Amino acid sequence: MTATAPEGPPPEGRREPAKKRRRSVIRLRTLLVWLAVVPTVAMGAQVFVTADRLLQQSAHLRADVADAERVGRPLYDLMADLQAERSTAAARWAGSPLPKGELSRLRAATDRDLAAFRTAADSEDGRADDRVDGYVSDVRRRLEELDAYRERTDARSGSADRATGYYSGVIERMLRVFQEFSNMDDATVTQQSRPVVALVEATEVLAREDTLLASAGPAGKLSTARFAELTDAVGAHRFLFGTTVVPYLPENGREGYARIAASDAWKTKTRIENAVLADHHDLHGGIALPGTVRGWSAMYGKLVPQLSALDAEQLRGVIDAADTTADELEIQVFWLIAGSGAGLLLVVAVVVFTTRTVLRRMAGLHRRTVTVAQKTLPDIVERLQRGERIDPDALPAQSRDRDEVGRISDAFARAVSVSVEGYRQLADERHGFGMFAAGIASRTGNLVSRQLSLTEDLQDTFGHDEALLAELMKSDQLTVGMRRQIENLLILAGGEVPDPHTEPMRVADVLREAAAEVEDFRRIERVALDEVSVDPRVISAISHLLAELLDNATRFSPPASRVSIRAELVTDGLSVEIEDRGPRVAPERYEEMNGRLHAAPPYAVLAENAHRLGLFVVGHLADQLGATVTLRRSTYGGTAAIVILPEEHLIRTEGPPGTGAEPRVPAPQRPADRKPEPVLRARPTAPADPVPAAPAPAGAGLPRRRPAEAPAAPTAPGGNSALPPLPERVPQTHLAKQLREQRAPEPTDVDTATPEEVADAWADYEQGTETVETELRQDQP
Repeated sequence: MTATAPEGPPPEGRREPAKKRRRSVIRLRTLLVWLAVVPTVAMGAQVFVTADRLLQQSAHLRADVADAERVGRPLYDLMADLQAERSTAAARWAGSPLPKGELSRLRAATDRDLAAFRTAADSEDGRADDRVDGYVSDVRRRLEELDAYRERTDARSGSADRATGYYSGVIERMLRVFQEFSNMDDATVTQQSRPVVALVEATEVLAREDTLLASAGPAGKLSTARFAELTDAVGAHRFLFGTTVVPYLPENGREGYARIAASDAWKTKTRIENAVLADHHDLHGGIALPGTVRGWSAMYGKLVPQLSALDAEQLRGVIDAADTTADELEIQVFWLIAGSGAGLLLVVAVVVFTTRTVLRRMAGLHRRTVTVAQKTLPDIVERLQRGERIDPDALPAQSRDRDEVGRISDAFARAVSVSVEGYRQLADERHGFGMFAAGIASRTGNLVSRQLSLTEDLQDTFGHDEALLAELMKSDQLTVGMRRQIENLLILAGGEVPDPHTEPMRVADVLREAAAEVEDFRRIERVALDEVSVDPRVISAISHLLAELLDNATRFSPPASRVSIRAELVTDGLSVEIEDRGPRVAPERYEEMNGRLHAAPPYAVLAENAHRLGLFVVGHLADQLGATVTLRRSTYGGTAAIVILPEEHLIRTEGPPGTGAEPRVPAPQRPADRKPEPVLRARPTAPADPVPAAPAPAGAGLPRRRPAEAPAAPTAPGGNSALPPLPERVPQTHLAKQLREQRAPEPTDVDTATPEEVADAWADYEQGTETVETELRQDQP
């Protein structure tokens, strides 16, 4: 019983299942969280980028407004002063009489505005890459030369064109500053500022006309080059006002320009320009201007304040528009952040609600699935294996929900229904095959029992012939083994081995009967326990269980070793220990074998282990008896099997068997008080008053051989006399005399099947066997 034969490699043609690489599975909760996080982060990033861009745009507009308020007004006043000083310088170079102190007054005004401009330009600016400051710095550098050009004008050193050209160059760089002001970060403000800058440029063109006419002097004569410049200035002035300024000015700007264009000064300007272009005279070395140009100075003095007021008003409008746009951008950012925050909260709320709903429904589906898988299905399978009917209400019903979770639940319910139907069919087939196998085993057992009876009759008849008796003993032992294998088939098929015993049997006799079923019975030593008997209804099952364990122990232990069997009373009933001295077994093998003792195997497992069914049979019988069987390593290095029989199967008596004494529970005898007794099968003499064995009940299946008969004992070594036979208990000798009276045997079932029916049954059996073998080969990997 050192276990069954060790398992070798898988049969030829079968391969071990390859280990599949496990893929990492992302949890549904994680996917749903990512479903919320990804759009939330994307939306938040977009809001952040948009808000940052708007805030930067607002900051740039604020900076442009600050630059315009800081530098723009002083720069415009300084440009107007330089334009007036340029015209006065040109008149001085031309020799025109000037009012006393006029030039000094203009220069003083220019110096005041220059100081204010420098102060504004020196103030800090938060933008490190401000291009306006670059142009302002360029203007400041050019203004450093103003005093030098004033001295040249006073000394008439150099040329008039160079002096007036210096003023025009400085004013041109100032216009670049205003042009840069118009390049704002808002397209609307930029578009609104462009005509205003063009208006300032048109004012400068008109100032150049004034300078050119002033350079004509008292003679009213211009050089050809200067007259060409004057002609270009008139054309440019009219072009700017007609195509670039007036059409794009805001409503108040167009109204202001209309008032200026309707004034007498503007009309006088237009008349003088027309006269210059139409009434000039070409002279040797120059161009003579008409006399109407003498009214230019008075007209210009009246027109300049009006144009300056219009320029200032429009510049102020651009600054206010930029400031308003910056406010609107900041408000837009606020509403963007507020709206986006509300949207994000709504998205988070929807995702949380969706996640919780999905996870709640999935958790319910998981609980339902686990309940069905761990409780409902095992219970249904167990009931089907017991042959019970299953109520359809016990199966999970379909939810009829229309969403994805509902469809999964319905699919699972359908899968469970199909699985249960498959289990039911398998259970019916197993039950049917079990009944079929049990019937075949019962019929075959009848034949084996008849063979045993015939062998026993031959032993009784030819017992005087020792050689023939020895051969008959071998045949008897082989036939007993065949019967036990047939009983194994009957037990595993779900049937029960009939028990012919009608009265209790001592434990020692049960052990002797179990040992007699083993082929190598001479190696078995037992410790008798006479004060306890076994209920007759379970004697055959216990004897068969112990016989399987003893056969396993003798088969897988060395031939020269002994196998001991001991029985003693314990708290839970009767403990029977079978111990051999076979080779050591690995601990995992004990776990595997003990597992076979506690689990009913399917037919596929039985088919694969057809050569080692003993443990399955032991487990099946132990389950029927309510007994426990445990295999473990023996102290001698072999294997020990401990069987605990419940107390309900025991009958404790006092006195010799059959005396009819009142039952009582004696004190358990210590194992040390019992002596090992070798189990030797001796052929006893016939009793003086033989008692016929009770007939087996109708339909008992496999009749047992008469326990009173046993093989002859071997001859003791060194002598010719045989060992004295051990006392054998004859069933029913303890009964009352009235019960021992001869009775007519009850009619037993006679197999009345015709040869054709037997042939048909055997053909059905072979066909079923071939079908099972084919299915098993298909199931093998």
